[in-house]
Amino acid sequence: MDELLESLTLQTLKDFEVIIVEDGSIKTCKDVCDKYANILDLHYYAKENSGPGQSRNYGAERSNGEWLIILDSDVVLPEIYLTAVDKAITNHPTSEAPITAWGGPDAAHPSFTPVQKAISYSMTSFFTTGGIRGGKAKLDKFYPRSFNMGIRRDVYLQLGGFSKMRFGEDIDFSYRIVEAGYMPRLFPDAWVWHKRRTDFRKFFRQVYNSGIARINLEKRHPGTMKLVHLLPTVFTLGVIGLLLITLFFPLACVPIILYCIIICIDSSIKNKSLWVGLLSIPAAFVQLMGYGFGFIESWWKRCVLKQSEFTAFEKNFYK
Repeated sequence: MDELLESLTLQTLKDFEVIIVEDGSIKTCKDVCDKYANILDLHYYAKENSGPGQSRNYGAERSNGEWLIILDSDVVLPEIYLTAVDKAITNHPTSEAPITAWGGPDAAHPSFTPVQKAISYSMTSFFTTGGIRGGKAKLDKFYPRSFNMGIRRDVYLQLGGFSKMRFGEDIDFSYRIVEAGYMPRLFPDAWVWHKRRTDFRKFFRQVYNSGIARINLEKRHPGTMKLVHLLPTVFTLGVIGLLLITLFFPLACVPIILYCIIICIDSSIKNKSLWVGLLSIPAAFVQLMGYGFGFIESWWKRCVLKQSEFTAFEKNFYK
């Protein structure tokens, strides 16, 4: 949070307010926020835990601006971020439908650890289906994610903000924006440095929850599941199948080895580091197979056992 607020003090565009919502944190960031109370137009709120979506709604209801920008606490903004947003909105052709919602991509900062850079690669690379998250190479229609998304305040309130979904609440909101007749835009110049998770165990839990969310999202928004959403599950089952076949036919592991080589070379070139390239191999497998296992569990509970969303996964978050 300290790094995020510091980056906000350096913005070339200065006319904005900052709203921090502490969602039941055991270790709060109030002391950090107090450091910037006289530098930024900052409003700090602490509340009991209710999940990410409801906490964002809590902040939105207390905002004053025409536009809302949703950021995660693990992002850092380049100095031109808000200027890039402002230019994209003000320079939008009047002949096209007005902008109501948008999102931007993310990147790894040079100061990130090798593991964070490897995780960032796995979440943004075409070879891991990460391109659908908002980069230039997209396999599906663009839907903003909550680490970097914006929306007109009146539209936000009209749609009721985020739902109570514990996982995938940002995609659910993006779907509802589209279903209401609005079209989210990609602002490629409004990118952020996104730290994501600091180790593979936490990263696995994050993508596992994303796999769970995919089935829940299809239940809420029928027809939104695309082929690209199935690829991690196909990859997971394929890897398991090849490893089992390898017990009898050792050459069956060749496709897995070739995939590892592709990941290592591509990431090494992009990150200019062989070590990051090597770490990107386990990061890619965690990203794809973590999502795949979450998808399979959710499919079993929601589609086979016919459990409700809250019965299957989320009721423990709202005790």
